[in-house]
Amino acid sequence: MINWVNVNTELVASDSLSLSSGNRAFKYGDGVFDTIKFKNNTLLFLEDHYFRLMSSMRMMRMRIPMNFTLEFYESQILKTLEANHLSAEARIRVTVYRKNGGLYTPETNEIDFLIEVKELISHVLDFVEVELFKDYPVTSGLFSTIKTNNRMLNVLASIFSKENGYQNCFLINEKKELVEGVNSNVFLIKGQEVLTPSLESGCINGIVRKKIISLLETHEEFQIRQTSISPFELLKADEVFLTNSIQDIISVDKYRKKSFKKQKTLEIQELFLKLNTK
Repeated sequence: MINWVNVNTELVASDSLSLSSGNRAFKYGDGVFDTIKFKNNTLLFLEDHYFRLMSSMRMMRMRIPMNFTLEFYESQILKTLEANHLSAEARIRVTVYRKNGGLYTPETNEIDFLIEVKELISHVLDFVEVELFKDYPVTSGLFSTIKTNNRMLNVLASIFSKENGYQNCFLINEKKELVEGVNSNVFLIKGQEVLTPSLESGCINGIVRKKIISLLETHEEFQIRQTSISPFELLKADEVFLTNSIQDIISVDKYRKKSFKKQKTLEIQELFLKLNTK
């Protein structure tokens, strides 16, 4: 079966997609991307994803076309899903990159975009053990909060996890503060308090992270705080969970010699699922 990708509104067979030697995403990582989940005939939290992408493009000083509206964005994703006959669950990746030309200084700030879709097969891990990745730090600050095409640190942390039998890794910044997981934001539960690294730490400005924070702010039984967190706090936490747009909420079972409970994480997961079905 042909897998179709969407390049600037044109459907192209993925195995015939050509990459120019001048592609700036390839040469300089000069691009941003977004990952969206399609479920129950819905692009989950589409508006949040769209505005985050627009914000990232502005930070990257890309010129956003006048027609790149929310309606246009949605129509192009749905067009690509339909071409690939995906009507159940799917994973969508949208990559926006500056047009060819120039060295470090681009010849233009105009953009191209690529939409890829694939069937999403849910895979729930029975046990999640996580370790600290200390080889290279995330740079703190707002630039690290956007999803640029340069994810080498995440790739190396993923390799480290695989080689050592872990299911994920915690990343830290140059201040030795906890930042996030390899592909996820992180939350710690201590009693009724829920802690998550602030955006100033350099964590990705995750959509599910944002939803969980808003959700917990409306429930008196939880006190949510965005703050700087030392990795030592992991050993003091009752529960730890990770979040991303594809897996939603992932409970962490073990970090070093510390085993975590799951009771409150499951409560938060139930609250989130109700939000997800509205």
